[in-house]
Amino acid sequence: MSNAKLPSTVRKSKGDDLVVSGNQDFVTMTIADQMFGIPVLQVQDVLGHQRITRIPLAPPEVAGSLNLRGRIVTAIDVRLRLGLTGRPKDKPGMSIVVDLRGELYSLMVDSVGEVLSLTKEDFERNPATLDPRWREVSTGIYRLNGQLMVVLDVPRLLNFTTIETA
Repeated sequence: MSNAKLPSTVRKSKGDDLVVSGNQDFVTMTIADQMFGIPVLQVQDVLGHQRITRIPLAPPEVAGSLNLRGRIVTAIDVRLRLGLTGRPKDKPGMSIVVDLRGELYSLMVDSVGEVLSLTKEDFERNPATLDPRWREVSTGIYRLNGQLMVVLDVPRLLNFTTIETA
């Protein structure tokens, strides 16, 4: 192999085999003082507080629906989905809009942070001590300067057949 400069996502290993590495970008959010992340490619939009219309007989995690540029979006209260208490009424919150199989969902969170570019080498599987309900909807974690970022698996987060009955 020549000594040509390799792109940042490819590095040379000891045996001249190419190993694909690199970074993955995450939109970060805070829910009950805990940092979570969603792969940036799954995010369609970030919204401030929205007016939500309740849906009768919907599970508690389904906060209702909203209209986003003419499309009906199902609003999911991520706090309730993770088994946490509801957000205080005096804190309006934000939403991250994701697309799952052609349907839009608004993930209601406390706040949306920045986009972080993290190396795949720093990714860790869920620790055994992570809350079982969180482990159910997470692919793993990143340890960031003394803070844990839980990576949410959007399809599993939105799979309501896995919700345990209280």
